[in-house]
Amino acid sequence: MRQHVSTWQLQIAKQRFSEVVRKAECEGPQQITKGGIESAWLISAKDYRRLTKKKQSLVEFFQNSPHTDVEICVERRKDRPRKVVL
Repeated sequence: MRQHVSTWQLQIAKQRFSEVVRKAECEGPQQITKGGIESAWLISAKDYRRLTKKKQSLVEFFQNSPHTDVEICVERRKDRPRKVVL
């Protein structure tokens, strides 16, 4: 079961920290509140790595594509745009 968010009061989360960590690993992010107000989130290392993973540029995405028969032009054309009569 993933992505079941539990809400923990700060004092309870401190007392049951191991359980909060286990639930973050097995069930998804755990919300910590302080005085009834959202204060922090505890997430698993796996979720953290996924969220902070460097994103590919669109060019890199296409360059890594298995469709190698498609030509990708990385350079922008330097000629002027065509004139349009309105």
